[in-house]
Amino acid sequence: MAPVKGSSVTKAQVRPASDVWGMAPYPVIEAHADGTVMSMNPAASHLLEGALPGSSMADVVPVWLAEAHHEVGLRAVLPAQNPRCGGALTSVSGQIEAQSFVAHPTRGQDGNVVWWLVEDTDRRLAEQALAIERERTTFLSEASNVLLASLNTDRCMTVTAQLAAQYLADAAVVVAPARGHKLPVAHAISGQDVIRSLIVADPSQLPGLQEALQGFPPVPSRWLDPTTLPDWVTPEGYTGTIGSVVITPLPGHGAPAGALILLRGNGQFTENEEIFARLFAARAGAALSAARMYAEQSDITTTLMRDLLPPQLHRINGVEFAGGYRPAGAVERVGGDFYDVHPGSTEAEASLVVLGDVCGKGLDAAVLTGKIRNTLQALIPMADDHQRMLQLLNGSLLNSHHTRFATMVMASVQRADSTVRLRLTSAGHPPPLVVRADGEVDEIETHGTLIGALSHVEAHTVETTLRPGETCLLYTDGITEARGGPLGNELYGEERLKQALSECANMPSEAVVEHIQMLVSQWLRSGRHDDMAVVAITAPLTNHLSAVNGHTRGRYTA
Repeated sequence: MAPVKGSSVTKAQVRPASDVWGMAPYPVIEAHADGTVMSMNPAASHLLEGALPGSSMADVVPVWLAEAHHEVGLRAVLPAQNPRCGGALTSVSGQIEAQSFVAHPTRGQDGNVVWWLVEDTDRRLAEQALAIERERTTFLSEASNVLLASLNTDRCMTVTAQLAAQYLADAAVVVAPARGHKLPVAHAISGQDVIRSLIVADPSQLPGLQEALQGFPPVPSRWLDPTTLPDWVTPEGYTGTIGSVVITPLPGHGAPAGALILLRGNGQFTENEEIFARLFAARAGAALSAARMYAEQSDITTTLMRDLLPPQLHRINGVEFAGGYRPAGAVERVGGDFYDVHPGSTEAEASLVVLGDVCGKGLDAAVLTGKIRNTLQALIPMADDHQRMLQLLNGSLLNSHHTRFATMVMASVQRADSTVRLRLTSAGHPPPLVVRADGEVDEIETHGTLIGALSHVEAHTVETTLRPGETCLLYTDGITEARGGPLGNELYGEERLKQALSECANMPSEAVVEHIQMLVSQWLRSGRHDDMAVVAITAPLTNHLSAVNGHTRGRYTA
């Protein structure tokens, strides 16, 4: 071949490759500074078809190598005019068809440049694979943090669909286990908001979905025909075609948490992509399962707690009732103190008030309070006989696996004209207090033995009467044993409680409870305390209605 037109290289200068280059394990090309190929070894001739000595580098080598040679040529020919000239020759890299090479330049004879092309395809592929794995690991780590940041089932479904559509496919659908005849689903399109809904659909219409919801291994995507997808699978607003589908289960704790459907417009999911989708699904399934378990446990706790919490009291058969409860722990809702009011079936029948204190606090004590309250509920038909009720309750506690005891005070309450008659019985409990209309406080002398400690219970019942505006206060020892005050370690005590109650003459029952609780809280400040419960029974203030003749006294009204 003749030298390149315009080149300073003569035909005599063009020569075949040296024997040394022929033995080189790499393709080798020697070129003049002006871009004329001077010689090459057989490996280079095989790699670069049509490359012959005398041809131009720009015609026979890739652009990246031709430009690199041009830069090297400028350094050799115009060192003064080009600021980039001089210095060591720099290696460059690029691709020749499907192979990757690093081209190392050296100075040859007569100042020519010899390019050694070293293949690094395997290294490049390994680096790319490592970069992909790093990206996937980072994504899985971040996805786990986002998924586990909430124990809300709906939010977990939303986040799962959103992440899958953003990083794994063009669109994604999360299908949760059926609720009755409906499927909870979350549709997501990359870059758009997630749409959650309840749909009526048959999972068996989509091959692999029924199995995924049951936790079976996923069906390979190549077995799924995108043209057979039910309409509900395609997210609303998705306008592209669906070229490939992946369905993978969302494994949970002991039971499947749902299924993940991935939709791609162009191209098939590779085997590595399907494996990566399953890794993501495992994390999403664990988060969804944890959220669902938390929701179920929360529902169970709420249901059980409803029967353990003290009731809201109100006016019953012409008598005012009010109650207040404060558990020992700041984050607890139930404890060992309790109270109940069992209304009489008619106004002529007395209502039964029970206030008690179980040994201990927290959930363990609350369980026993629940048993006591249920037992007392069953014993209501004999509410007139306090001694009998206490004896039967005592036997029930002694025969249970509980080793705790309880104190209790019972009050039978009945309205009689403008007054309220009380029968009070204490079983090892602090005595009830009555504030009279003039502010004087009486201590009701009723006493008895603990419940659940001895085989026989003895209790003394006392009767008293409340006139309009007078209140009987039942309380637990958490009130009198509250430690606080100026030094923080002084008991509130019975005297302070009586003083506080003396200020409640002629006050409604709710106001009495609020007043006592406020003063005890001020005494405690932020100090620790036991469970505290208080119940106020008040005879409402009444007015006389005049008779028809305007002179005689009529009946009382509240």
